[in-house]
Amino acid sequence: MASTIFEKDGTHLTVKPDGWLDTATAPVLEKEIQPYLDGVQDITVDLEKVEYISSGGLRVLLEIEQVMEDRDGEMRLIHVNEHIIGVFDLVGFMDIVKVEND
Repeated sequence: MASTIFEKDGTHLTVKPDGWLDTATAPVLEKEIQPYLDGVQDITVDLEKVEYISSGGLRVLLEIEQVMEDRDGEMRLIHVNEHIIGVFDLVGFMDIVKVEND
Protein backbone atom coordinates (compact mmCIF):
# COMPACT_ATOMS: atom_id res chain seq x y z
CA MET A 1 0.00 0.00 0.00
CA ALA A 2 1.62 3.19 -1.16
CA SER A 3 -0.34 5.55 1.07
CA THR A 4 -3.76 6.17 2.51
CA ILE A 5 -5.59 9.47 2.52
CA PHE A 6 -7.93 10.18 5.44
CA GLU A 7 -10.50 12.97 5.16
CA LYS A 8 -12.58 13.66 8.27
CA ASP A 9 -15.59 15.96 8.15
CA GLY A 10 -17.49 16.02 11.42
CA THR A 11 -18.77 12.49 12.03
CA HIS A 12 -17.91 11.28 8.52
CA LEU A 13 -14.57 9.75 7.54
CA THR A 14 -13.44 9.00 4.00
CA VAL A 15 -10.58 6.53 3.65
CA LYS A 16 -8.71 6.25 0.35
CA PRO A 17 -6.14 3.44 0.36
CA ASP A 18 -3.78 3.02 -2.57
CA GLY A 19 -2.22 -0.14 -4.00
CA TRP A 20 -2.62 -3.58 -2.44
CA LEU A 21 -4.52 -4.45 0.74
CA ASP A 22 -2.80 -7.67 1.72
CA THR A 23 -1.29 -9.33 4.78
CA ALA A 24 1.66 -6.93 4.72
CA THR A 25 -0.24 -3.67 4.21
CA ALA A 26 -3.57 -4.29 5.96
CA PRO A 27 -2.06 -4.02 9.48
CA VAL A 28 -0.64 -0.63 8.47
CA LEU A 29 -4.10 0.60 7.46
CA GLU A 30 -5.56 -0.85 10.66
CA LYS A 31 -3.06 1.12 12.74
CA GLU A 32 -3.28 4.34 10.70
CA ILE A 33 -7.09 4.55 10.87
CA GLN A 34 -7.32 4.34 14.67
CA PRO A 35 -6.69 8.04 15.45
CA TYR A 36 -9.39 9.08 12.97
CA LEU A 37 -12.18 6.93 14.43
CA ASP A 38 -13.04 9.12 17.44
CA GLY A 39 -16.54 10.52 16.97
CA VAL A 40 -17.02 8.95 13.53
CA GLN A 41 -20.51 7.65 12.73
CA ASP A 42 -20.03 6.68 9.11
CA ILE A 43 -17.10 5.76 6.91
CA THR A 44 -16.70 5.73 3.16
CA VAL A 45 -13.84 3.55 1.94
CA ASP A 46 -12.91 4.57 -1.59
CA LEU A 47 -11.24 1.57 -3.23
CA GLU A 48 -10.64 3.29 -6.58
CA LYS A 49 -6.85 2.94 -6.28
CA VAL A 50 -6.84 -0.52 -4.65
CA GLU A 51 -5.66 -3.09 -7.16
CA TYR A 52 -5.76 -6.22 -5.01
CA ILE A 53 -7.24 -7.37 -1.71
CA SER A 54 -6.38 -10.47 0.31
CA SER A 55 -7.89 -12.00 3.42
CA GLY A 56 -5.85 -9.53 5.48
CA GLY A 57 -7.52 -6.61 3.73
CA LEU A 58 -10.94 -8.21 4.09
CA ARG A 59 -10.30 -8.63 7.82
CA VAL A 60 -9.52 -4.93 8.26
CA LEU A 61 -12.64 -3.90 6.33
CA LEU A 62 -14.69 -6.30 8.43
CA GLU A 63 -13.26 -4.80 11.63
CA ILE A 64 -14.14 -1.28 10.44
CA GLU A 65 -17.66 -2.48 9.60
CA GLN A 66 -17.96 -3.95 13.11
CA VAL A 67 -16.88 -0.66 14.72
CA MET A 68 -19.53 1.19 12.72
CA GLU A 69 -22.18 -1.41 13.54
CA ASP A 70 -21.37 -1.10 17.25
CA ARG A 71 -21.93 2.67 16.93
CA ASP A 72 -25.13 2.28 14.90
CA GLY A 73 -23.18 3.85 12.07
CA GLU A 74 -22.44 2.74 8.55
CA MET A 75 -19.52 1.81 6.34
CA ARG A 76 -19.84 1.95 2.57
CA LEU A 77 -17.36 0.95 -0.07
CA ILE A 78 -17.19 2.91 -3.32
CA HIS A 79 -15.30 2.58 -6.62
CA VAL A 80 -14.75 -1.17 -6.16
CA ASN A 81 -13.21 -2.77 -9.25
CA GLU A 82 -14.58 -5.95 -10.84
CA HIS A 83 -11.75 -8.14 -9.54
CA ILE A 84 -12.39 -7.09 -5.93
CA ILE A 85 -16.16 -7.46 -6.40
CA GLY A 86 -15.40 -11.04 -7.53
CA VAL A 87 -13.41 -11.66 -4.34
CA PHE A 88 -16.25 -10.18 -2.25
CA ASP A 89 -18.77 -12.43 -4.01
CA LEU A 90 -16.59 -15.51 -3.57
CA VAL A 91 -16.27 -15.13 0.19
CA GLY A 92 -19.79 -13.81 0.86
CA PHE A 93 -18.55 -10.33 1.74
CA MET A 94 -21.27 -8.67 -0.37
CA ASP A 95 -23.82 -9.85 2.21
CA ILE A 96 -21.92 -8.05 4.99
CA VAL A 97 -20.83 -4.73 3.55
CA LYS A 98 -22.54 -2.00 1.56
CA VAL A 99 -21.00 -1.48 -1.88
CA GLU A 100 -22.07 1.57 -3.86
CA ASN A 101 -20.62 1.50 -7.35
CA ASP A 102 -21.55 3.93 -10.11
